[in-house]
Amino acid sequence: MRLRLSQDARPQAMTLLIAATISIVLSFIPYAEFLTYPFRIFVTFIHEGGHALAALLTGNSVASLSVATNASGETYTTQGGIISQVLISSAGYVGSMAFGALLLVLIRRAVAARIVLLSCGILVFAMTMIFGFIKPLFWVQAWSGIPFTLLAGLFISAGLVLIARFASARVATFFVSFLAVQCVLNALFDLKTVFFLSSPFAPTVQTDALNMANATGIPAIFWTIAWIAFALGILWFAMRLYVARRESSYQPDLPFEDTPPMV
Repeated sequence: MRLRLSQDARPQAMTLLIAATISIVLSFIPYAEFLTYPFRIFVTFIHEGGHALAALLTGNSVASLSVATNASGETYTTQGGIISQVLISSAGYVGSMAFGALLLVLIRRAVAARIVLLSCGILVFAMTMIFGFIKPLFWVQAWSGIPFTLLAGLFISAGLVLIARFASARVATFFVSFLAVQCVLNALFDLKTVFFLSSPFAPTVQTDALNMANATGIPAIFWTIAWIAFALGILWFAMRLYVARRESSYQPDLPFEDTPPMV
């Protein structure tokens, strides 16, 4: 079944297309990655936050969450049973894609861009302070990850809050679209990398897929393919919602709706 863009979705789709084009073009420009570096760190927080949330939802605890300068991340949790391990390991890449899809749906369904940005800022701040600073204080092995995680988390959360507070509605909407695109693209690029690392001929590298293989005895390549399929399914579902006609009233905080005539 093909997607058909509704009339009222076209202005927002244009903003999304511009954000996606900029993201892709920057990825081909040498040394331009510093422009998207804060967004990459944001996605890492979302990825690691997915692991942490899955751990909490399965009755486990989170010892620490850290982000490194190369935009990699680590989250240490109690393992629990096999089901817990499967859910926790799967929640990183799938969680990043789901979060990006959620941003698309929220903006399409008339949730103000400022509220979305403010919520993202609060989310990053909470993860930074609870799992990136307070919890690691009680585990000496995690101390090395505290400085950059704290610095990056505070910088990103403050930036998101400031944009939500002072940027125009159009700029705020673009930032939400750009965040959504970054979450989706980074999830796909990371899954592509994990796919090649999961090959039987690839060198052994510690990945979420390898953790799954160790926990279940099922090859890492199987889990990578399953995550890719699931992530693409989430993206397809989100795009179906995005392009469909919205029945709700106009969104006053976004610059895309025409103001209804005065009666």
